[in-house]
Amino acid sequence: MDRNKIIVKTSVIGIMVNLILVAFKATIGIMVNSIAITLDAVNNLTDALSSIITIIGTKLAGKAPDKKHPYGYGRIEYFSSVIISVIVLLAGITALEESFPKIFNPVLADYNFVSIFIIAVAVVVKFLLGRYVKDKGKEINSQSLVASGSDALFDAILSLSTVVAAIISLIWNISLEGILGTIIALVIIKAAIEMLSETLSSMIGTRVDSEITDRLKETVKSFDEVLGAYDLVLHNYGPTQLMGSVHVELKDNMTARDIHKLTRKIQYHINNEFGIVLTVGIYASNTDKEFGKIKEDLIEIIKNYPEILEMHGFYVDDDINLITFDIIVDFNANSHKVKEKVLEEIRNKYPNYQFDALLDADYSN
Repeated sequence: MDRNKIIVKTSVIGIMVNLILVAFKATIGIMVNSIAITLDAVNNLTDALSSIITIIGTKLAGKAPDKKHPYGYGRIEYFSSVIISVIVLLAGITALEESFPKIFNPVLADYNFVSIFIIAVAVVVKFLLGRYVKDKGKEINSQSLVASGSDALFDAILSLSTVVAAIISLIWNISLEGILGTIIALVIIKAAIEMLSETLSSMIGTRVDSEITDRLKETVKSFDEVLGAYDLVLHNYGPTQLMGSVHVELKDNMTARDIHKLTRKIQYHINNEFGIVLTVGIYASNTDKEFGKIKEDLIEIIKNYPEILEMHGFYVDDDINLITFDIIVDFNANSHKVKEKVLEEIRNKYPNYQFDALLDADYSN
């Protein structure tokens, strides 16, 4: 079964379960005059609506690429997550407006053991649903499903607190409706803000998981001809669609034919193993050993700059006495200032050569 079908199936199950819970909780909430249980029912209704939006977003995100959108529509999933977060946030604000005044004007709910038992069963159902949806979301890398599953688990905890409050009300005639409703509302608002923040962060562009980048680089370096893999950049066009580029270091005596065959092998292998479309660029490495001393001295200079995370792409063009290299500088440092200091030191040591350095960004580990 493909990813989109799993998302739709999981969401449909969520909709059905939540609508059943809405019916039960709303009925009991009205019967026993409980604002906490009624708000819990409204929260389940927003969960069902969230699942509907997830299905719509998944269907739209699954559209094939076209001339206007050559990278596909995968990022629509992020927009659906934003809509879900806003809906949850509004539900939380509404719940807060309803609950907070009841702290100062408490109303005793008319609980009985039957209503408490039904709500307790609903807690178990919601917990199982939350685990199921969240696990499915992690399994297929669906941010919407993970968010929905996490929200369901929160709901189960909040519903459990409703059961506790009901038992206290039944035994000691103490009303915790306003306090509990306010706590539920604040937790809902907090969860919505966290969901929204995480989704917006993904839309802006976050660092790719180091587990993926490390594995990918090691795979590229596993080819015998590759001396090193650098400048890995991955672009996200949806939760499952990654495109990017990497530079590989090769001996400078390889022919264009050799390089063509190698880069094709790397691209096919990466696509088959990771599902990533990868462009492969080239760094030449000197086969002439006489330039090794210059490189060693440069490495020693760079060791004095802890803000430099890596140096690569070192190459000596002896036809014009030009030496080029790349450095990756920490985002918190003044990269241009660091670069000029390094160039000044190496130029003073080797005045007969020209030096030029390119600044790379710390895009991935």
